[in-house]
Amino acid sequence: MPSTLAFTSIAQSFLPAYRARYALSPQQASTCQNILQCHTAKLGCLDYACDACARHYPRYPSCRHRHCPQCQQRASARWAEQRMADVLPVTYFHLVFTLPHELNVWAQLHPEVIYHTLFQCAWQTLDSYSRRNRQLQGKLGMTAVSHTWGQNLSQHIHLHCLIPGAALTNDGVWVSTRRDYLYPQRALAKLFRGKMVSALRQAWSSGALHRLNDRTQVDRCLTALMAKDWLIHTKPHLNQAETVVRYLARYAHRTAISPSRIVAVDETSVSFKWKDYRDHQQKIMTLEGGEFLHRFLLHVLPKGLMRIRHYGFLANRVRVARLEQIRASLTTAEAETDSKAAPIYPRPTPERCPACGTGHLRLCAICRPAKVRRQRLQ
Repeated sequence: MPSTLAFTSIAQSFLPAYRARYALSPQQASTCQNILQCHTAKLGCLDYACDACARHYPRYPSCRHRHCPQCQQRASARWAEQRMADVLPVTYFHLVFTLPHELNVWAQLHPEVIYHTLFQCAWQTLDSYSRRNRQLQGKLGMTAVSHTWGQNLSQHIHLHCLIPGAALTNDGVWVSTRRDYLYPQRALAKLFRGKMVSALRQAWSSGALHRLNDRTQVDRCLTALMAKDWLIHTKPHLNQAETVVRYLARYAHRTAISPSRIVAVDETSVSFKWKDYRDHQQKIMTLEGGEFLHRFLLHVLPKGLMRIRHYGFLANRVRVARLEQIRASLTTAEAETDSKAAPIYPRPTPERCPACGTGHLRLCAICRPAKVRRQRLQ
């Protein structure tokens, strides 16, 4: 079964039974509807014809929903092209802030609060540490992308942060680091743990976590979290600008599972590939169809929740001015030229006709989506 059709087949086969057992949130229902309509005539049709043999090839557009596993490849490419303009000729660091699994239920009940707090506390941790650090003191820049899943689709909430290994001081001086790490990992983890637990206590006291109505249980959970070691994983620094952008683009527009990982779908189950990081082996996992949908829909985010956020001198409000200021202070013109070289993703060329092999496919007709046609008839 083609991977692009596998996920639609999964939704068609197992969603009715799943709806009978579970209530879907509006965001989950919208996600399922978009997946069922993706690459179908309900979203319209682009009719291509060969300019040599006149053979027709209808193409059905994607839904472009951010949780659809069959979409977002073009969005990822466009985003990567835009981010290439922000790359600086410095060492980059990749940090991963992970929430303990004890907070998974909290995230299911109050996803907006938990994810916003995660972004906020991760940035506050790095920002406060950079202000008093002797070797790299100043304002950092950070691009952060949230993830809520593991390879086996279980709930695993973490934040990928890509940080240039340099800071902008209050005097406008650009200071870079020569170390192979950004800041001490254990110190960051303790600071992040304290900020996160404190923010959660404050959120519960203010009523933002109103679905957690047992004070004793909340206090017990937060006290246990303070006694636990939290994880901040630091990956090796990345030197190539192209590598940095490619890496972040893969994480910026990825959903819980890609269609290429689906191995088989039958009447009762779904099999997919996953990587077990304990032994670094590629394995096959088979789940009952309803359980597969349940795990996938756990990672549907609330409407309007931003998965990608920028901080420091990379914040949207100041990014253009700050990058111009930083580049003006750099004398490595050659490195700047390299960062603005050829696009990472080449522009598509006209597709050759698979039948005759000589002609090219040209767009000759557009069929509007069914919803648009109905609105015009009313």
